[in-house]
Amino acid sequence: MDLINTAVKIRARPKLYEPNLLAAWPGISNVAMIVAGYIARKLEFKNLAEVRAPLFFDPVGVMVRNNLVEEPRFPQSNFYYYKNPGEGRDLILFMGEAQPPANSYDLAGVIIDAAQRFRVQRIYTCAAAITRIHHTEEPRVWGVGTTPDVVQELSAHSLVQGGSLQIAGMNGILLGVAKERNLEGACLLGEVPGYTTQLSNPMAALAVAQSLASLLKIKIDFDELKAGAAEARRRMKQIAAEAMEEYIDYFTEPVWERGEDESAEE
Repeated sequence: MDLINTAVKIRARPKLYEPNLLAAWPGISNVAMIVAGYIARKLEFKNLAEVRAPLFFDPVGVMVRNNLVEEPRFPQSNFYYYKNPGEGRDLILFMGEAQPPANSYDLAGVIIDAAQRFRVQRIYTCAAAITRIHHTEEPRVWGVGTTPDVVQELSAHSLVQGGSLQIAGMNGILLGVAKERNLEGACLLGEVPGYTTQLSNPMAALAVAQSLASLLKIKIDFDELKAGAAEARRRMKQIAAEAMEEYIDYFTEPVWERGEDESAEE
């Protein structure tokens, strides 16, 4: 179903050179949004288009300020574009503030419709790969593609071939719809420990962003993201140490605090 004429508001019509599209929504460890947000801050993107949110989201309520009811607010879903001054292709960035509670397939179709109108050559998404990695280890980046040629290219960039897996939510659904439309697509997944999925993971995001920059042939200063990753690693170590202390306190009890009856039973 092609909803682009009613679902997308075009704000600019730039001449783009064989653009790629990077799309991101919130997900596990917020990897995708950290990557997209960082790239958006570091490159000179301009407004391109927006998705009309009321077609895909229902407001859960309204805000009241000083006794005045405000208009319903919807999650923003916007396209931006960047003209690459280097040898790489231009880049379109799509960022969704939230994943739709329903109609995910329709929204993916609208985004693919817009991508084809903008003559996008390939679609990229990002996600987290939940593995047994420890939080002190450097995360690897997995790569999956919609065609064997894309998979081969990802392998040439030393991305891990993870075999069979599931990519949840819009970061995965968009690639499925891209495959239906015979449009090349790839997802880069940064490894995160299974016990930290509720925490933002700048370490995994840094690894993904660096691989993505190489694939897209864009130049980005990663110093800020590296600093954020180092701080996040320090916090995780602290959290792990505190959790271990609580574990020890809970499961150990000094002998002198035991009652006489308990000692006798032992």
